[in-house]
Amino acid sequence: MVVLVALMVTGLLAGIGITAVGPGGVLATVGLFVFTSLSPAQVAGTAIVTHVATGILGSAAFVHSGQLKEPGTRRVAGVLAAVAVVGTPLGVLLNSWVSAKAFGIVLGGFALIVAVFVGLKGRERPVGLPLAGAIGAGVAVVAGLVGVGGPMLAVPLLVVAGMPVLGALAAAQAQSVVIASVGTVGYVLHGAVDWRLAAVVGIPELAGVLIGWRIAHALPTKTLKAALVAVLVGIAPYLALHG
Repeated sequence: MVVLVALMVTGLLAGIGITAVGPGGVLATVGLFVFTSLSPAQVAGTAIVTHVATGILGSAAFVHSGQLKEPGTRRVAGVLAAVAVVGTPLGVLLNSWVSAKAFGIVLGGFALIVAVFVGLKGRERPVGLPLAGAIGAGVAVVAGLVGVGGPMLAVPLLVVAGMPVLGALAAAQAQSVVIASVGTVGYVLHGAVDWRLAAVVGIPELAGVLIGWRIAHALPTKTLKAALVAVLVGIAPYLALHG
């Protein structure tokens, strides 16, 4: 029961982070990695399944609030989604070659890298499609490998590249749908999805997506970013040593 509650809480926090500041989806992966005995592939597969629904709901929310109706944001979202079709399967393939210890190191390093990007602030300017493609491809590979939906790294990278936070959040949600869908197929074919735990994490995660979307539109993200940086930096050493 304690494990289930812990997974539900991490799912809720993950959903809030996904749409409030982008980084957040990794918390679902972290919860499964820390609180269960799933293999690295099962952790990634179970986590990425939850991001199909969160990506769809997040995209719908940002369409409703207008960000995904803006031409520039739609173009970036389209490029991110297109390159994810190729990048995500590559990440899934790489995951099958990673040991439990290496997976912990990758996840810990991933948390630190994201923390650095979240702490950076770029000047707002249009993001070129080649740059968007490069960002999208890299994010898709990492997402397929680690089991996150995309906004975890795409949002801070797009913001550093010059995209407004809300636009970056919106574009990343659209990419998330493709990453999670393609990744889910790959992990299902490998028999690496625990559907029961996906529901335990995923249902609270959906509630968190709506909460995070409201926060993104109602409050400045400075405090949220600082708190998330602190959490990521704090958990990274444990993740690197776990397993």
